[in-house]
Amino acid sequence: MTPPAHPAPHHHDAPGWFVPGALVLRLVLVAVLAVALSGAVSAWLVTRASGQEAVRRVVSQQTDEVEVVARLLASKIEQSQKVLRTVAAGITPGMLDSPPTLEWLLQQGLPAVQFFDAMQVARDNGELRVSLRAGRLEKAADLDPAERDALRRTLVDGKPLVSELIAGNTGEARVMFTMPLHRENGTVLGVVAGALRLQSQGLLPPSMTLPARDDSRLVVFTRDGTILSHSDPARILGKVRDEPGLAPVYDRWLDQAQPVVGRGTTHMGPEHIVSMAGMPLPQWIVARVTPSQALLAPLQGAQREAWWLSAASMALCMLLVAAVMAWMAQPLAQLTHSARQMLRRGPRAPADIEWPRAGGEVGELVRVFQDLLRQGQQEQLHKATLDGQFQAVLDNASVGIVITRHGVLEVVGRQACLMLGYTAGELQGRPARNLYASAAEYERVGDRVRAEFAAHGTFDGDVCFMRKDGSPVWARVQGRDMRPGELAGGTVWILEDITAAREAQVQQSWERTHDALTQLYNRDAFDERLGLLLAERSARPRRPGADGGTSAGDGVVLFLDLDHFTVVNDVAGHDAGDDVLRHVARLLESQVRQVGWAARLGGDEFAVVLPGCALARGQALAEQLRASVQAWEPSYQQRSFTLGVSIGLVVLDASLQDVPSVLYAADMACYDAKRAGRNRVETRHANQATASGKMALGPA
Repeated sequence: MTPPAHPAPHHHDAPGWFVPGALVLRLVLVAVLAVALSGAVSAWLVTRASGQEAVRRVVSQQTDEVEVVARLLASKIEQSQKVLRTVAAGITPGMLDSPPTLEWLLQQGLPAVQFFDAMQVARDNGELRVSLRAGRLEKAADLDPAERDALRRTLVDGKPLVSELIAGNTGEARVMFTMPLHRENGTVLGVVAGALRLQSQGLLPPSMTLPARDDSRLVVFTRDGTILSHSDPARILGKVRDEPGLAPVYDRWLDQAQPVVGRGTTHMGPEHIVSMAGMPLPQWIVARVTPSQALLAPLQGAQREAWWLSAASMALCMLLVAAVMAWMAQPLAQLTHSARQMLRRGPRAPADIEWPRAGGEVGELVRVFQDLLRQGQQEQLHKATLDGQFQAVLDNASVGIVITRHGVLEVVGRQACLMLGYTAGELQGRPARNLYASAAEYERVGDRVRAEFAAHGTFDGDVCFMRKDGSPVWARVQGRDMRPGELAGGTVWILEDITAAREAQVQQSWERTHDALTQLYNRDAFDERLGLLLAERSARPRRPGADGGTSAGDGVVLFLDLDHFTVVNDVAGHDAGDDVLRHVARLLESQVRQVGWAARLGGDEFAVVLPGCALARGQALAEQLRASVQAWEPSYQQRSFTLGVSIGLVVLDASLQDVPSVLYAADMACYDAKRAGRNRVETRHANQATASGKMALGPA
């Protein structure tokens, strides 16, 4: 082929194309490698530094937090001593010789006395002159030995004292403060003491550990390891050695025999981060325990995301560098062509205009044109969409959106209206109080919200609202000030309906404690409830009965075993047997509902617990149950069946201390009923049940 006689003409209205040479290719390769290397090194340095900084901040924050809490509790101890000193200053020597005057002074004359849950005044010879508890006088014999010891030590030493923990149950555990009373010559005249319950507002209220965090625990405990305050109320008065993460730190602290000091320290363990600070006067320690995994998991996720973003950024940068180098030969022509396109179409010019990639003056011009184009497009888009954006969010959000100001509903989204059963017109401009079941509930939620905003600047929790039809609706509520730090600027709330989830939780809880066939309590629930009843009975003081023994009205337990039930199962089938069990369960439930409760222990065995029921009443009710079962004649497959029930009755006397012993005694009584001919009630006391007794009943 012969070449053309003349070169191809250039088109002045389109940019020319440049074929890069070897030098440009080498420059592109070097630039790409430099971008990749610098990006990888930068990403590694940033992620490493961010991880170290995150751990450092958490350690510093936890250390500062436990120090602040320790100082707060120390100030409460000091404040309690000051209040007690005020009470001591109001007691004159003459009052110790006049108990009525002293009683009047403590009950009405000194308002500071009301700060304490209990108050005692004793003379220098140890004689207790006045003892108040909850504002009422009590006898000296009611004092705990630890309280007596604290009074004695103060009289001997002549110095104020903060006692060790005076333990009881969680509600009765308390700390005692003592203050000596001096004569004018400086000798000890007597002692005044005040006690505060552990969970009182003046000491360790439950609100101190709120709001609870799933990834952290705040624990206050004594030097000997007794837990005084915990994010989980069930752990109060437990032992620190049972606390994951905190136990090994506490053991090391004891091994080193370190004193209790107010300065905070933090221990980094393989699984937990533990910060501790102490209060020297009462010898208490405050600890914050945070799982390391919970702390580092979000950071690791963010680091992975940062690596992906870095990789994407590096890839984009490498493409941009390559494009810049490849198009370096024709930036002005492309700039002219792109500028003409922009001038022809103005702000409506397409966003995909191809601009030259160049540096120097050409690059500055490119950025100026691009900024002008972006500004024009943004202003056009903002003007067209601003009016409709807000309403579109309200109408299409998958969660409820509400904006309030000064307790009034200003804006209510469509999803929130559907959730609450109102129209937007019925809610907007109305008080938020209308969404709650009562004014008390509204105030209670308001207190929660104010506390959350004061602590965190936001609110996140579950709230129960009242629909227009009066039915409750549970919502997960998140709130934040529209202008941070300015409540007057309004608050935006996000509502997510969780009613179905809460109902499912309630249903699951019911299924765990009830028998699916009979709807009665199952064996586990029976053991738990009977165990609680026995523990409560053991904690109460025993009253003597008419015969000189203990009261016979602590209750009775019935053990029921159906007679001839296997005949129904064998002849009519298991469906008929299940129907018999359901019917018997309804008989039991209907007749003992007002005085006790029933449970299915398994198979055709049932149990009835009658708390506080005397023996005669229990025997009468057992006979009534037996007669009701006998009177019912079920019929299946054109055949009638006769049922009976053997009932063993046992009285809950002092010798029955646990559930197995109660069931054993009742089972033995039921066995007696079987041997005596079935379909009868037999009563047996615990001392009649021997270890050699036969536990299994005969065939039904």
